[in-house]
Parts: sequence; C-alpha cells; structure tokens
Amino acid sequence: MSPSRLCVCGMLALAAAAPLRAADAELDEVVVTATLVDTPLLKLPASVTVLDAVALGQAGSSHFGDVLAEVPNLGFAGGTSRPRYFQIRGIGELEQYEGAPNPSVGFLIDDIDFSGIAMPAALFDMAQAEILRGPQGTAYGANAIAGLVSLRSQAPRPGFEAHGEAQVGDHGTWGGGLVLNGSVGADSAARLAVNRFVSDGYRRNAYLSRNDTNGFDENLARLRFTSRLTELLTANLTALYSDADNGYDAWAIDNSRVTQSDRPGRDAQVSKALSLRLDQVLPGGMALRSISTFAHASMDYSFDGDWGNDLFWGANGPYDFFEDIQRTRRNFTQELRLSGGDDALRWVMGGYGLRMDERYDFLDLYNGDVYRELDSTYRALTLAGYAQADLPLRESLALSAGVRVERRAAHYRDSNALRSAPVDRMIGGHLSLSWQIREGYSGYAALTRGYKAGGINPTAQQIPDRLRSFDPEFVWNLETGLATRSADGRFDTRSSLFYMRRQQQQVSSSVQEDLQDPLTFVLLTNNAARGENFGVESQLGFRPMPALRLGASIALLKARFLEYTLENRNLAGRDAPHAPNHQVGLSAQWNSPAGWFARIEAQAVDGFFFSASHDERAPSRRLVNLRLGWERERWQATVYARNLLDEHYAVRGFFFANEPPDWIPKRYTQNGDPRQVGARISFRL
Repeated sequence: MSPSRLCVCGMLALAAAAPLRAADAELDEVVVTATLVDTPLLKLPASVTVLDAVALGQAGSSHFGDVLAEVPNLGFAGGTSRPRYFQIRGIGELEQYEGAPNPSVGFLIDDIDFSGIAMPAALFDMAQAEILRGPQGTAYGANAIAGLVSLRSQAPRPGFEAHGEAQVGDHGTWGGGLVLNGSVGADSAARLAVNRFVSDGYRRNAYLSRNDTNGFDENLARLRFTSRLTELLTANLTALYSDADNGYDAWAIDNSRVTQSDRPGRDAQVSKALSLRLDQVLPGGMALRSISTFAHASMDYSFDGDWGNDLFWGANGPYDFFEDIQRTRRNFTQELRLSGGDDALRWVMGGYGLRMDERYDFLDLYNGDVYRELDSTYRALTLAGYAQADLPLRESLALSAGVRVERRAAHYRDSNALRSAPVDRMIGGHLSLSWQIREGYSGYAALTRGYKAGGINPTAQQIPDRLRSFDPEFVWNLETGLATRSADGRFDTRSSLFYMRRQQQQVSSSVQEDLQDPLTFVLLTNNAARGENFGVESQLGFRPMPALRLGASIALLKARFLEYTLENRNLAGRDAPHAPNHQVGLSAQWNSPAGWFARIEAQAVDGFFFSASHDERAPSRRLVNLRLGWERERWQATVYARNLLDEHYAVRGFFFANEPPDWIPKRYTQNGDPRQVGARISFRL
C-alpha cells in the first residue's frame, strides 16, 4: 500500500469521525494516567486505546494477552506460554533467548516496569488498561520507542467491599479470585486481590500420553494501600507477588498441536514487586510526585529443541537436544516529578533513574552431554531528565512541547570472556498542537522523536564479529488525529494517521552457520540503515439503542525496510516481521433489562513475515469469540467460547534445518490456541 493510498484511507477514517447529534447529558470522563499529566482521553494529542473495567469485564478475559486483538496495531510474537514480546505499529521484539534486555514496548503494572517479562499481567481486579501508540520520547524514553502498555489495578476505597469469581472450562481449565477492600482508620484504605488460573494448556503430548505439558499454573496476590498522611500529602503503596509455573511444549515437527517431546519445557516466572507513589501539594499551585519501584523476577525458560524422542527419530537418531535458560532480573526506579503553572502555562519537569541487574545462565544439552553453556551478568544505570510545557494559544487551541535527555551506561560480562561497557546518550521529545472544533470534537497534530539504546549479541556460539553489537535506533513520528464523543455517550470515535521514519533500525534475525547442525541456529539483533512505518488507526463505538452497543476498530499498516542487507540478501522494500498490513475488529454487546446479555467479537488479521532472515509468512486469520450470560445486582453467570470456529493460525515461525538425516531447512510454526469453552460466575457483597 503506497503512502498516497494510505493517506486517502486515513482521511476517510478521520472524516468518519464526525459526531452524531445527541441530547445533553453528563458522562464520566475517561482519563489517561500513563502520561506525565493525567489527561482526559478526548483531549490527549496522541493515539491511545483505553480499556476500562467495564470493557475488560465485557471481554471476559483472564490475562492481558487475551485482549490484544481489541487494540489497533498491537501484536505479539509467540514462543512463550504468555505473550510478552509485543509490537506496536510493527516495532517490537520477537524474542530474548540471549542477550541483554532492550524492549521497544514499555509495560507497566501499577508503575512497576515489567517490560519484556509481562507474565504477571492478569486482568482480575484491573481498573484500566492504557495502550499508547508511537514513541513516548518525553515521558518514558528508551523503553518505549514503539509505545507503552500501562495496567492500573483498582485503588482502595473507603468502606467494606468484597467480590470474587470462579471459572471452569475444557482443557482442564479452572480458577478463581477474591477481593477484600476496607477502610483502615479515618484517612486510609486497603485492598487485597488474589487470583489463580490453571489449565492443561491446549496441547496433547502423544509420546508421554499427557495433556498438561503446555499447561498453566498461575498465582497472583496484590495488596494496595492508600493513605492521606496530611492535608497536603497522600501515599499509595502496591505490593505484588506472582508465581507462574507454566509448561512449554508448543512445537511439533508437523506443525500441529500434537507434540512428540520426551522432555517438555518450562516457562516459569516468580515476581516480587513494590511501588510507592507520594503526592505532595506545594505552595504556589505546584505539586511534587515521587514514584519509587522495586521488582525482582526469577525466570526459567526451557524447551525440547528436537521436538521428538528416540522412538520418533528411530534409525535417524540419536537426536536429543534440550535448552534451559535461567534468568534473574532486579529493577529499582526512582522518579521525581514537579508540576505547576496556571491557565496561561502549565509545566512539568522531572528526573528519572533506573538500576537494572540481570543474571543469565544458558545451557544446551545434546544427547545428554553439555553442548554449550554461557553465564553472564548485565548491569545498566539509566539517568534521564525531562521537561514539558502546555501553552493555551486561545480558548480552543493548545500547544505542548517536551524534551527528554537520557544516558544509559551498561556493563556486560560472560563466561566466554566477552566484556562490553557501552554508553548511549539519547534525546527525544515531542511537539503537538491540539484543538477543539466544537463540544465533543477535537483534533491534534504531533511530531515526536523516540529512541532505543544499542547493545550486544552475546551468544554461546561463534558468530561473525560484525554481528556482535548493534547501534541505538532513533525514530521520528508525525501523526494527526480526531476524537469525538456525543454528549449522551451513544457515539464515540478515535482515529489517527501516522508516518514514522526509522534510523539505524534494530532488526531481529537469525543465522544458521552449519545447515547440518541445528545447534548452530542463533537469534540476534542487528541494524538496518533505514525503515519507514505508516498507517491508520480508527476505533468506533455506537449505541443505536439502549440495550445494544456496537464497536469496530481498523488498523492499516505498512512497515518496511528502506535500506537493509542481511547475509547478501537485499531486503529494501520488504515488510518488517510481525507487521500485518491490516487488522479489523467488530463487536456487539447486548444487555436486556431482564439481566440477560450477549457479546460477540470477530477479528481479522492479515498475514505477515515471521522474520527478516527468511521469507516464510503467517497466513491471515479470523477469530470469533462469544459470551452469553445473566446478571443481577450482585451476581453474574457467564458461558464463553474463545476461537469459536477453532481456527488454526500461527503466532511464531522459523525456517531452519531440524530433521535428521538430511537436515533440509523447513518451515516450523507455533499454533495459536484452539477453541476454548467454559463458564464463569462472579459475586459482589
């Protein structure tokens, strides 16, 4: 799709955002909290999707990975038990088998940074999910060159509250959760939420005659405490504990959901985290916010690399390959944010610091013997300063400008005697103009600059020196958009048109040095000279009658390399991996006065390249989800079906040699989940 054709589509999408006439009515305003200053959604000069508690409840999802299709231009790469490698507008990681963490999509849970390790993203008792598309150069810097996902759990409230839920389904699925909320003294409140999810994992291991080798066993507990310490000082504390002990047995030589592994893998993560937010009102209309977070995550990721067993390989054996990666990450962040001003000028400035320590232990076993091992440590210290000013030019026109300066100093060392201490200095920011055309109808134009630090490709294998390191990436993003909302809430839209130019584009690729040896297959990151991403995002909500709510979303995307040569292959003009040209979502929610309700969702995603290193593509997919139920003031009962038509679709793919004795490179894919049927009941006291 050419830029000119895309511009025409974009203008049509923006024009379709004209509001319908409606009677005046007071409506609750959706507020985006992931920005430097809390901003009403309608007035935010950016492309954002907000899923509040009502929307998340209607979707009936257990984990953030279940709602990805509802967000335009948000995708993920498989290869894990839960999605954690995300792409926004075609930018994002595909994996992290080796190397230092360097995410393109930031992921926060109650201010705590879980970028690249978002296993604890359960949606139970979640208040809001915010997805900001495009580089967040002023507010978040290097970890959000593509965008940001921010999850905010329900805050404690005065008074007693209790609610819970239980669910059961096919594939051995069951789970439940409980919330207790109450006052603690006159000016404080606490909220405790616990949740568990168990499932066999939607695969059958024929060799072991088991259905649970790809299973889920996830536990999460979250305690939130809020207190008004003085008239001018409030504190919000969050403590989170998550224990996900999931299996990983998702690959099969015949690309089916029936595996032959004799040593199924594991995808486990234990997370312990704290966040403390202090808000102090200062003289002169100023405010000071302090955000402190600490997170510790222990991860174990392993898999059967040959995807078979002695009986399966027969005379072509023995062939037994097992890989185990153990990783421990510790984060500490501190941010101070000072804001103030008046109607003539609002401003915010602040400083941010991040200390990350990660230990990595890599082990490959071949026919029972140690084939490769690598132990490494990574430490990074990030310091940043930022400032933003919002200037009303007239009653309906406002200008916003921001800048961020960031320095990252990293230290890496491993058991192969590789040492590296890169230092990156990066600058990002934004300039935006927003206007209100009339009540409930606003527009914006913005220019933003994002960046991402460089790094190295530490690997237990020998790779060419030219592939050992990669440089920082920078991106310029130009976009414009419209947002509307009718006074009675019957109609709302958000549409945006964007163009992004990428410099020193970081690309995930793979190399297999010896086609006769599948153990020489290695994944790494390098730089393309230039790339571009452009497209359209539009969301529509319409209530034609009180009992019926219709929704639609569309995303058009062209993400391509402008200059890139990989292993003598000229990829100029080719699409980037995991960047489908279109995504479409439709939904209908019906609620009757008698308490019955129904919801149907249909999603279509275009095909895409799996990787830059080969030309294999995922076919397009179409998924349908259905929910039926009945509710009263304090009770709700639901039956659901996800992937109702049992569509077979791929979420990750490779092209390499993995079958003796000929070792011919072939296409291998991980399938998405099959049809899932279940029931859920919830109550509130």
